[in-house]
Amino acid sequence: MTDGNPVDVSESDEGLNALVPALIARSERVLNAHPRTRGLMASLPRADTSPLRIGLLGPYSTGKSMLIAALRRLPSAEVEELVDAAPKTHEGTPHPWNGVTLVDLPGTLSGNDEHSDAARRGVRGADALMIVTTSELPGEAETKAILQALDADGFADRSVVVVNKMNAENSDRDVILDEIRKRLGPFADRVPIVPTDARDYVDAINDLELSFAQRDLLVRESGVDALTAELRRIIAPGVGGVRPKAQAFELLRVLADAERKWVLDGDELSAAETAKKVGETISRVKERVLSTLEREGDAVASKIRTAGGRTAAGISEENGVVPVDLARAVTEELVYARTDFDAKFSSSMRTAFDTLVSEYGSGVPEPETWVNDLDSPEAAIDASPNEASPFERALREAAVKAAKAGGRTMREWIGKIAAGAGESGNAASDVATWLNKSRVGQKVLDAGGKITNGVGKFKPWGKGKAAGKVASTAGKVQWVLAAMGPLMDLKSVAQDQRKWMTIDKRRKMIRDHFGEEARNQRTSLSNAGEQHLSQWIAEVEQSLSGLTEQGAEISDERETALAEIKTLRDEAEKLLRPAAD
Repeated sequence: MTDGNPVDVSESDEGLNALVPALIARSERVLNAHPRTRGLMASLPRADTSPLRIGLLGPYSTGKSMLIAALRRLPSAEVEELVDAAPKTHEGTPHPWNGVTLVDLPGTLSGNDEHSDAARRGVRGADALMIVTTSELPGEAETKAILQALDADGFADRSVVVVNKMNAENSDRDVILDEIRKRLGPFADRVPIVPTDARDYVDAINDLELSFAQRDLLVRESGVDALTAELRRIIAPGVGGVRPKAQAFELLRVLADAERKWVLDGDELSAAETAKKVGETISRVKERVLSTLEREGDAVASKIRTAGGRTAAGISEENGVVPVDLARAVTEELVYARTDFDAKFSSSMRTAFDTLVSEYGSGVPEPETWVNDLDSPEAAIDASPNEASPFERALREAAVKAAKAGGRTMREWIGKIAAGAGESGNAASDVATWLNKSRVGQKVLDAGGKITNGVGKFKPWGKGKAAGKVASTAGKVQWVLAAMGPLMDLKSVAQDQRKWMTIDKRRKMIRDHFGEEARNQRTSLSNAGEQHLSQWIAEVEQSLSGLTEQGAEISDERETALAEIKTLRDEAEKLLRPAAD
């Protein structure tokens, strides 16, 4: 734009014109959603068709006011008035120029926080910048401020760096400009650097004693005309082209402020940290139990497949029958594999419980006993190291009997137990009575102390609860029979031998059968174990809600808000990326 005449807006500018306001509207809704960020709504850029604002940024004594006087071609009296007023300025001072507004910002790096804050506000409200330094070269702090304006504040493509007072004595223009480029680093090729001497320009246009040649020389060497040309180039797209970019960058700064509003401290930070710690502890113990569940489930599946391989390899080549001793041994191995799984899974649950109790006290609920945990460490206290639990012995004895009499007998025996509940006289009740005749059996049934009141004695309704536990356990070991039953029915095998396939095909069938059982059992254990764990974790979370509720609420609000803010920031940065690349 020159002398206020508009210039055509590019296609990308038109896109920003449409998208930036929509993004600002969405940001307003997000900021308004919580009291923490509601106050930032006033900082959001608004629809604005006022003249473009070019902020003059730099320390005191760099000649910003003199540059304004030169650009505006002010007479001597007005120049002195302008320059004298500058040190008293605590806010940006607007000056009309060429259809835009030059905003003289308070000097930075003066040690005056009020001035620095005002300059910062002026930068945030500017559409473009004149970054003013001098031939004395910017120091480290000034260089840092310049790079922030170009990089983090997004003015790299809407700025000009002015090196003022270049006609001072002992100033080597080339050396100074090379040094300025080094200090601009990656922005040296993106940002125009214009050497000027505003005082020479003002003198040239106001000193009537100068000849035309002298005046012309001072004007040309002052660099003010070159600065004018660069400023016109920057603002050429007009309000519709420059301002959306400025608003998008200001939106990014407001969103960054919003993120800082969610930095917690004091009681809120303590509550959030407590909730986080509790959550991490629960998550950690849960992962350990799940890891044990996965590992031991895989171990059971592996043992089933191994048992299938042994069974297939041991088939008699004479009659295709599984030898009784082999069937009995494999059945015992499968029963033990499941018992071993139950003990290790239960142990991992107990360790998880102990960990939580050690950190959060006795209010943590104890997990329900794993229904097939009949070989737990508690049950083995009074048993010798090599002695199996009573129920395991019963299963193994049943396996021996079943191997001799045929698989159906064992399936019927376990089936009756699995079908039993609390009625007196059924198979589950009989097993419970038998188990409770020994101290080890009592420990197996009564880890929680709610079923028995001594060896051979049940509390009211205790026998029914014990029978239910036995029945549930029996149901969980029925898979052993599903795996072995078809192989142990020797009479059926002998009768069908003439119609059977070759031995090799029968062996393959057995391996496939055991492989399928391995997969089924692995899935069953995983599902049951995860459900058992999840139910307990839910109880734990409820019991610790007094510690976590407030912090969790704060953390949830914070995470939700920060996620929404990040989405807006990502979209704003995406809009500006072509301009920044």
